[in-house]
Amino acid sequence: MALYPIHIAHGGITKCIVSTYQAASGAGAEGMSELLNGCKSQLETKQTPQNKVFCHSLPFNVIPHIDTFQENGYTKEEMKVTWETRKIFDCPEMAISCTAVRIPTIRAHSESITIETKHKISPSSVRKALEGQPGVVLVDNVEENLYPMPITATEKNDVEVGRIRQNLVFGDYGVDLFVCGDQLLRGAALNAVLIAEAVLLGSVGKKR
Repeated sequence: MALYPIHIAHGGITKCIVSTYQAASGAGAEGMSELLNGCKSQLETKQTPQNKVFCHSLPFNVIPHIDTFQENGYTKEEMKVTWETRKIFDCPEMAISCTAVRIPTIRAHSESITIETKHKISPSSVRKALEGQPGVVLVDNVEENLYPMPITATEKNDVEVGRIRQNLVFGDYGVDLFVCGDQLLRGAALNAVLIAEAVLLGSVGKKR
């Protein structure tokens, strides 16, 4: 959602490197319960709690492993980011690399994203491309310590975008940004409602 307006405004994204930091809610109610109960247990007993839902104990830990590993060394979750992004953007040639990490938060996934574009890009041009976009809110004022975080994105319909800066590797053709959104709303229920509304208004399905 945050990348597509940038993609359109800058002649297309040619490379995308993304690390996702996914909350326990991505594994459903059982995942959230295991995290909450595990945190309580570890604080009380000072022992690492047992894990059933996740491949390792999640409380006070991060796990760079979501879904099954593929032959290329990536997990299925990481490859889904590649496959789905290329499909949504209709750019089968887009170079994408993803690392998916499970983190000990209850809800709202985060992403650290680096992109390279065909045309020159800058933090100001990114902000201009995102301003007024439905479902996106800029939270990008480092002087005031304002940036996307799960604690502020939880139970919000909009995806937060911030930490927008020129990338030091790709130079004038690259930027870094940080995105956070409550996937329980934006990733599922709200998206279904928005798509249904678009269908009713006749704005979906006219061009394929």
